[in-house]
Amino acid sequence: MPDLMLQIESAYDKLTPAARKVADYLRSHCDEAQYLSITELAQACEVAEATVFRFCRALGFSGYNDLKLALARHSLLSAANPYQAYSETSKEDTVEAMCRQLYNTNIEALTQTLNLLDEKTLCRAVDIFVKAGRVMCFGYGGSMPVAQKAWTRFLTVSPKFFTIQDTHMQIMASSLLDKDDALLMVSYSGSPEETESVLQPARQRGAKVVLITHDPHSPAARLSDAVLLCGGNEKPLRAGSIAAHMAMLFVVDMLVNEFCRRDMETTMQNKDRVTQALSSRHQ
Repeated sequence: MPDLMLQIESAYDKLTPAARKVADYLRSHCDEAQYLSITELAQACEVAEATVFRFCRALGFSGYNDLKLALARHSLLSAANPYQAYSETSKEDTVEAMCRQLYNTNIEALTQTLNLLDEKTLCRAVDIFVKAGRVMCFGYGGSMPVAQKAWTRFLTVSPKFFTIQDTHMQIMASSLLDKDDALLMVSYSGSPEETESVLQPARQRGAKVVLITHDPHSPAARLSDAVLLCGGNEKPLRAGSIAAHMAMLFVVDMLVNEFCRRDMETTMQNKDRVTQALSSRHQ
């Protein structure tokens, strides 16, 4: 498979002036570009999204996701071993240095999430949950486990939360929601077509949508009433990173705790019922 930069060089003279802006940006910002959505890349290059798509096709890619994979592959091959971590004292690749590097990456993801927190948006999201008759907790791909965890956390304090794992079934359930219902969607990128397929029927039925994502400009964000952002940069070739999951789970934790704060009496009553029901399993 040819290197991305060689592909760009080979096609450069045949590109339109607008497409050359994309090529020039990628040559100078390859590492950063792999984290960008098509919307963000178009904005950075000061071109239309259609230009980015045409650029992808001019290089022989089927779409933007293929370009992102090529960017990630080029960045990976151009760098040193990504799994090596050098100790500050011995300058050797050690297990301790690797663990500290992972620790710092996870802490950075949580810190980014906290810095991205918009208190009004968080409160608006919880308002939606409080007023809703039902709340469906959905996710897709690597974000699915986070949606399931959100459901299990909320279920300890309220019976109104539900989840479905199969995307086909999610679309069916979404099409039967109404204006008194809500949907919590977890999607790190906010871009998969499956995510849009779930959200569109819900919006058409008048249901409210709360989204946990890394990309505020994603298609899913445009279909949501409240968008909560998480930190952590997940590379295309490292999908499902623990740091990204921790960041999304941190947002879930904030939502659950604010939901509980709204009605502590009911929260404690429901927690007691759940604890009593499960008590025999802990003996």
